[in-house]
Amino acid sequence: MGKRSRRRVKPEKAERVPFRARTFEGLPGECDWVALREFVPSATATVALRPDVAESTTVRVCTLLPGASAGLVRPDGELWLGLQVTHNFGDVSRDLAAVVEQGLETEPGTEIVIADPGAGRRLQDLVDPESDFPVDVQDGFDFWTAGVDDPTGAVAGAIEQANEVVTPTERLEEVDAAYWTQLGERQFLRWVMPHDEDKLLTALARLHVSGDDRLADDVRLIGSFRAHGLLVPVWEMIEPTPAVALEGPAAAFESRLEEALADSSPLTSEQRGARNGLANRQITVR
Repeated sequence: MGKRSRRRVKPEKAERVPFRARTFEGLPGECDWVALREFVPSATATVALRPDVAESTTVRVCTLLPGASAGLVRPDGELWLGLQVTHNFGDVSRDLAAVVEQGLETEPGTEIVIADPGAGRRLQDLVDPESDFPVDVQDGFDFWTAGVDDPTGAVAGAIEQANEVVTPTERLEEVDAAYWTQLGERQFLRWVMPHDEDKLLTALARLHVSGDDRLADDVRLIGSFRAHGLLVPVWEMIEPTPAVALEGPAAAFESRLEEALADSSPLTSEQRGARNGLANRQITVR
């Protein structure tokens, strides 16, 4: 065998998936997509597809489906999309779009199993940009059985198991993508915000120094975390506080935040210190 014939043929490189800092940017309700994907235990929302993708078709987006399934087509033909899944092939939006496209070709009553879809369309290419994204937070997963026969009780068993880990959660109504939750004896508000991270940290620092970053005397900002390219500030309630009691304070804070975001004056040394503290105080609240 000659040298030429012994040369190894290099395998073709798979098309690389471009990095997307903001996975859900451009979708209706971007911040709620992030919340449902990352930390809301049980909720659903509906979104419409573009007319050129599917005529008069809506998709029910669910935080979690039985078995952490990628999706399923219900017996009535409605397409359900699962957000909290175990797979990630490099671009969550592309993965979800592949589930939707497969679901449009799937028979009713069938679970959707997804493998690496390769290069393809993203959710932003399928979802109607004029669609709403109304979120309905659930107490548990009993909605899984609505309109479905469960002769073996398998679904009921899965619901019982899933419900054991559901934490009380409520979405505020007067502001977008802010979720109150109780974890054990502690209560938190996690608020997904669409602003540029640097500008948001600067604005939060201004508010902290002026004492305006609290939602109330006993509701203090304790830090933030990043999710899908967005910053999620977190407040903790020192005393038990129902979600409804945060509605007015959250709306008032949003107004203060908008003013701080519009302030382009240089930070004072105290504000710079506060900003560094906020940037370094990345927390996890699960």
